[in-house]
Amino acid sequence: MNGTRRAFVVRAVLYFGLWMVVDQSAKPANLAVGVLASVAAAWASLKLLPPASGRVRLGALLLLLPRFLWQSLVAGTDVARRAFAPRLRLQPGFVDYPVGLPRGAARNAFELIASLMPGTLPSGDTKDTIQFHCLDTRQPVLEQLAAEERAYARALQPGTRDG
Repeated sequence: MNGTRRAFVVRAVLYFGLWMVVDQSAKPANLAVGVLASVAAAWASLKLLPPASGRVRLGALLLLLPRFLWQSLVAGTDVARRAFAPRLRLQPGFVDYPVGLPRGAARNAFELIASLMPGTLPSGDTKDTIQFHCLDTRQPVLEQLAAEERAYARALQPGTRDG
């Protein structure tokens, strides 16, 4: 099965799964509408976002779910601590992280994951770097980002540059 056909089938199945969650009915008429809507959504998604080389390995990414949840908890706690601290000294600014991932799905997924780090937010990029806004540039942000990229490298498989 070629890449476009495979992407169509995967997207249609995922859209149909979403339809089943939303509709929660196994009536034949509802299933028929769901299949048609899923096929139409998959076709539209291929036109709007064609499959790119490289991919996000969903199974490997799911294995990292405990790390993701822990970091979400740590980030939320850090933000709450900063919000309620009467005199927390901050040094906001920008840092440029030299990312190893090319532009595309894998890099976008890494940016999403990295945005959970306390006090960091991706704010721009170039061919070889991602710019992050940081609440405190004195923190070891670049080292933390490198650790995140290493942890998720197995799940984020880049292909050729598509941006």
